[in-house]
Amino acid sequence: MTFQDLLAYQKSFELAMRIFEISKSFPKEETYSLTDQIRRSSRSVPSNIAEAYRKRIYPKSFHSKLTDSDAENSETQVWLEFAFKCNYINQIAYDELINYSIEVGKLINFMILNPNKFGVNLNTDH
Repeated sequence: MTFQDLLAYQKSFELAMRIFEISKSFPKEETYSLTDQIRRSSRSVPSNIAEAYRKRIYPKSFHSKLTDSDAENSETQVWLEFAFKCNYINQIAYDELINYSIEVGKLINFMILNPNKFGVNLNTDH
């Protein structure tokens, strides 16, 4: 199994790509603020999941990277709310992206609460 096989990775990568596509229509004056921030935070979610999986031999690192991923997912939700309130995305797009992000958060939390299902040995000295 690779990190690309993880459902949390797949869903978070898909969300980041959806955000990338929709953010192409954001105003140019948002290029160095909202657009960059939402792309950065959404891309950090799958990258932290990948790092967590690769560091699963170290339970504390696995947990830390997944909590980083969860935090980035929450940050992405804040940026989505800004995009909606600034009328850069409509209600339908906002609801779809937020719901997808909530699903990603649940998958990340499942990984945090069930590390042994992802190859983490909690009986190690690492």
